[in-house]
Amino acid sequence: MEHKPHQSVLSPLTLPGDRELVLRVFPMPADVNPNGDIFGGWIMAQVDIAGSVLPSRIARGRIATVAVNEFVFKQPVSLGDLLSFYARVTRIGKTSISVHVEVYAERNPANLQVVKVTQADLTYVAIDAQGQPRPLAA
Repeated sequence: MEHKPHQSVLSPLTLPGDRELVLRVFPMPADVNPNGDIFGGWIMAQVDIAGSVLPSRIARGRIATVAVNEFVFKQPVSLGDLLSFYARVTRIGKTSISVHVEVYAERNPANLQVVKVTQADLTYVAIDAQGQPRPLAA
């Protein structure tokens, strides 16, 4: 029997481009809907967290989500899937930062499959202590 090298579970998926791995998570049984799939709302919350990582670094302070410009569910997510969230900044304005997030599921560890399950475009704004927009640091 031929031994095939496999991708290390500890290493991130290798994706082309300037995407950065910002979050990895296993959905838990409490995140399952009555159909046995993971709630879309739970995935949306995780995308919002993942999407905020790069803008938080850039803004060097508080940020708030101001828009979900696009959100596409491509495949259902199941219990046991390991989700990897990749983000890249698509635009930096005076006070706002737009981010593209892609979510991949690693499933069936014995015969590993990796599928893109979700993608989204979100916009965050840097805010001050009063919650008002503030200019991004130079």
